[in-house]
Amino acid sequence: MAVVWVNAIQGCHVSITYWFVFLVITLILNTYTSFYLSRRDDLGTTQKVAQVILVWLIPLISAIGLLLFYKGQDDENDPDKGSFGGGPSNSIGTSHSGD
Repeated sequence: MAVVWVNAIQGCHVSITYWFVFLVITLILNTYTSFYLSRRDDLGTTQKVAQVILVWLIPLISAIGLLLFYKGQDDENDPDKGSFGGGPSNSIGTSHSGD
């Protein structure tokens, strides 16, 4: 009986350790996302507050979703990244007006 009790306690310890790691990762991700959202210039105050509340109400899903969404928005608006293809130039670097 004592062996079963000891194994049960050890099993709980492992389970608690995994939950603790999960909780710490979630807190770090939510804190990072909250600061990231609060520092954005393209969001109004009401949007910032609503999205930070959403991050804490639906922890992992909303934090990851909002980070991916805004990182994608930032990548599309990055002036250092040129567009691939298109434009008036052909592959050898000469341009033509189409007349």
